[in-house]
Amino acid sequence: MRIAPVPSIPEIQLYTAHPASGLRRLTESRPSLDVDADAIESDDEPEPQPPYWAYPWAGGAVLARYILDQPQTVKGRRVLDLGAGSGLVGIAAAKSGARSVIAAEIDRNGVAALGLNAAANGVALTVIAGDITAGMPPEVDIVTAGDVFYARDVADRVMPFLDRCLAAGIEVLIGDPGRAYLPYQRLRLLAEYTVPDFGEAKDTARKPSGVFSIEPNL
Repeated sequence: MRIAPVPSIPEIQLYTAHPASGLRRLTESRPSLDVDADAIESDDEPEPQPPYWAYPWAGGAVLARYILDQPQTVKGRRVLDLGAGSGLVGIAAAKSGARSVIAAEIDRNGVAALGLNAAANGVALTVIAGDITAGMPPEVDIVTAGDVFYARDVADRVMPFLDRCLAAGIEVLIGDPGRAYLPYQRLRLLAEYTVPDFGEAKDTARKPSGVFSIEPNL
């Protein structure tokens, strides 16, 4: 892994995969990001998770860019970064003056990356390892969710949790390039940016990704 500025977000540096790292082969071996907590605790070693925390995703990148450009969004507020991955969004929030940042991530390698990336950027994140979507949200003021609608099973877990956040008076921001299960009917577009996406070739024409607020489910 090499530490390098994130394309379109030079204020933040992350440990990022490169061709010699050999991590991309793991993305081809297992398409799901789900982690079975019981398997982790069993005698059987779980199949390696795709290292999505080692690459920028458009949903996280667009949220990070928005927060850095609009620091009042998080300044002085308690932030939960859901599905934190590399920590890009949480780091942007910390750099923008958030009172505190919780980074929730299910992948144990991603949890390790969160600590390394936070240290590399001189910020503090409180890391929660595991899936928090089955319970009530922690005591925060705003939730950021970047790229959590790429698969139906993930979206089906995340949406009820976000609804509980809204019911508790917690603001929710979503960053997404238009994944298959994005609930457009409940979203309000706040901003668009052209940012890199996971697996995107260097010569690929980039499409704008959006930052959205979400409306309560009435």
